[in-house]
Amino acid sequence: MKIALIHDWVIHPGGAEKVLKELLFLLQKHEVEIFTVLDFLNEDDRSYYLNGKQTNTSFLQNYPRIKKNYRYYLPFFPRAIQRFDLKDYDVIISSSHSVAKGVKKREGQIHICYCHTPMRYLWDQRKEYMDDYRLNFGLRKVVIDKILNRIKRWDLKTSEKVDHFISNSKNIQNRIKNCYNRDSEVIYPPVDNVFYNNINAVRTHYVTASRMVPYKKMCLIVEAFSNLPDHKLVVIGDGPDYNKISTQAASNIEIIRYDSNQLLRHYLKRAKGFVFASNEDFGITPVEAMACGTPVIAYGKGGILETVIENKTGMFYQHQGVKSIIDAIYKFESMIDQIKAEDCVEQAKKFSVPVFRSRISQYLKEKAGIDCYHP
Repeated sequence: MKIALIHDWVIHPGGAEKVLKELLFLLQKHEVEIFTVLDFLNEDDRSYYLNGKQTNTSFLQNYPRIKKNYRYYLPFFPRAIQRFDLKDYDVIISSSHSVAKGVKKREGQIHICYCHTPMRYLWDQRKEYMDDYRLNFGLRKVVIDKILNRIKRWDLKTSEKVDHFISNSKNIQNRIKNCYNRDSEVIYPPVDNVFYNNINAVRTHYVTASRMVPYKKMCLIVEAFSNLPDHKLVVIGDGPDYNKISTQAASNIEIIRYDSNQLLRHYLKRAKGFVFASNEDFGITPVEAMACGTPVIAYGKGGILETVIENKTGMFYQHQGVKSIIDAIYKFESMIDQIKAEDCVEQAKKFSVPVFRSRISQYLKEKAGIDCYHP
């Protein structure tokens, strides 16, 4: 079978790229080509996530300074994704949190979309994004709103062309229904709990890890621990806010630029707790923390409610603010003996790679007749 695998862009590997990696593994019996708006993966990441495969990129790939400023090219992304010629493929599978699901298809093709989220900045989180990037005022707001409304109409229209939606959580299942009025089946993304499982190390610090972009709210965690001088925090990540967060950190906070999963595992398996402040679609890193036997202290909204069991594998705080995080750390330490590393590990197994492979293989066979690889 000839399959077109569509991904928004591959620049900074994250949860979506872990799904892409597993799809490539499962589809290796077939002729698969990857299409993406932009590709700036280094060779190590290409080997790990794409099994060394090259991608077909859009006309935007060679635009000036686009690697650093790709978000500013968003108005061109719909046109870029629709310029791909996919008529010779039997099946289209899109891994989409932005425009990937908007590819054009011919009569008779099947399009299955694994949806990480409808575009947040178009639908239910526009105000937060506009505030975070200081776009919510004056003529700038008028122009940006006009652009986003145009893309939103395109996004809704192209959702009608998808034959089958998969959602990465019940949280996203509800958003797909609210945004597109489409049903979807929940298949949680894969977590390599075998790689992360290590519960015997001495635990000395707290960890937070994420892409350093405004909506992840890493700055709130750093500010909270700057007011907790007796508590050590290790911050792992990279992104546009790296310098800002580094400048903000007090002496009890160590900032480490992310460079590998091995680095993340090293600190997770030695952590008292993993601190999380984002309203996530699913949130793979908290599950990776639990796979290391590390409890999660998280903002109680979004996909995290489906993965963390309160007072058993972690706890929630209800306000996305500095004081709430500080109070949560004190509360967590008063109950830390109640949370067992073994319970965290068992919970993480529900989201393991084998579970994902089994669910997605069954789905692709049922909906498109795709026979997936089984080692």
